[in-house]
Amino acid sequence: MRAAVLHEPGAALELRDDVTVAGPDPGEVRVRVRATGVCHSDVSALKGVLPASLPAVLGHEAAGEVVETGSQVSGLAPGDHVLLSFIPPCGSCADCLGGQPYLCITYVLEGFTKPRFRLGDGAPCFGFGGLGAWAEELVVPAQAVVRIDPDVPFELAALLSCAVATGVGAVINTARVEEGASVVVIGAGGIGLSVIQGARLAGAATILAVDPIEAKHEAAKRFGATHATTPEQMEAVKGLLTGGRGFDHAFEAVGRSSTVKAAWQAARRGGDVVVVGAGAADDQVEIDAFSLLFDGKNILSSIYGCSDLRRDARRFVDLWRAGRLDLESLITRRIRFEDLPDAVLALDKGGDVIRQVVLFD
Repeated sequence: MRAAVLHEPGAALELRDDVTVAGPDPGEVRVRVRATGVCHSDVSALKGVLPASLPAVLGHEAAGEVVETGSQVSGLAPGDHVLLSFIPPCGSCADCLGGQPYLCITYVLEGFTKPRFRLGDGAPCFGFGGLGAWAEELVVPAQAVVRIDPDVPFELAALLSCAVATGVGAVINTARVEEGASVVVIGAGGIGLSVIQGARLAGAATILAVDPIEAKHEAAKRFGATHATTPEQMEAVKGLLTGGRGFDHAFEAVGRSSTVKAAWQAARRGGDVVVVGAGAADDQVEIDAFSLLFDGKNILSSIYGCSDLRRDARRFVDLWRAGRLDLESLITRRIRFEDLPDAVLALDKGGDVIRQVVLFD
């Protein structure tokens, strides 16, 4: 089958047609990928910013249909339409039992140690994020598979797998933004625009989008931002919108220390600084100890939007059906498998691309 393989950080993405899947084992499911998104986290893995066992099939945002289930899998059957989670809950660890399944690392760690693909020469190959969705098929633990209604288009369902779960989830699950609140969102990519949609859904009165690319400002307003500005003008706009007090909730959707610090500076005393972007392990954020205590700000980590797709996928679909969650407009381009290298380049250049979705026949 076709799959996009990364052999080493910084290398060119290799498009192959000789890759096979391994399994499924008794507790696993084989899924035919019908749509998969191109996310900044994939670009970060390609550059070596995010860790990955190599060689690896990239891609971690996807929807498809079940092809085969292992002997111990129940509740799923061939032909089921599903979306995939890159943080599947094991259901039995302390985090899962404590109501924080998005912190479960059981299958995350397995993704680094268990190759789920084979290259044409028999060499093992891993799946990035425990998935490897830039392939025509993949095998994952049953816990990573969430069934959806067949009337949801695959390309829209794929967005629920990462962009929407992470962005909207950061608002409703992590920050629990209250009606009438003031919100600033730094970064207007697929995740940031989903945060903006979440803030609109929560009833925030003021939603400021911050992005250096002015072409993204109008898109941010279409998704619910009341105002938009560049990073250089953010402090001045904060003064106009909040009287200099700062925002109730400041979301960082980029994954850099500089933008985390900017979110800290944008939040009011006692406000929330919500870290949504996935950054590098060696990119240190410096905040002085005095301000850390006396400003009373809350630094909130929003891993996967604190989402549990077993619960939240249905909520997102219902919002979409009600016309309150715009999934269609998140898709900038529908592309083919052979377009993946160009799609990665377009996203890395930082243009006005939101989400590019690969459609498999």
